[in-house]
Amino acid sequence: MSFLHQTSPKLIPTVDGKTIEEHFGLLAGGSDQISVARMIAPPGWSEPAQRPEFDEYTLIIRGKKRITLDDSVVELSEGESFFVSSGTRVQYSNPYTDDVEYWAVCLPAFSPDKVHREPD
Repeated sequence: MSFLHQTSPKLIPTVDGKTIEEHFGLLAGGSDQISVARMIAPPGWSEPAQRPEFDEYTLIIRGKKRITLDDSVVELSEGESFFVSSGTRVQYSNPYTDDVEYWAVCLPAFSPDKVHREPD
């Protein structure tokens, strides 16, 4: 196959209020090489710290997102992007009053068994 026009991204169920639409990846097409997903996280959203086995690129479309890396805190705003390499301890959150919409690209593809989230 020389191309794929994605018209029906896979909606990934969550229990934390975040919307995940995977356009390419394990659930949307079966690729374990890369995952590309659009996400919307509501105000107050947070997930446990993790130490994933994949690189992750984030691009903020609207709103703001907080990224905590060991002793550093980075606040991303609309139009900004960020890279976190595989094996880095990271926590993502939206402590702000508006939704944050962003795209995440993971290499290799995101999978639950490779994210290594810490217990709450």
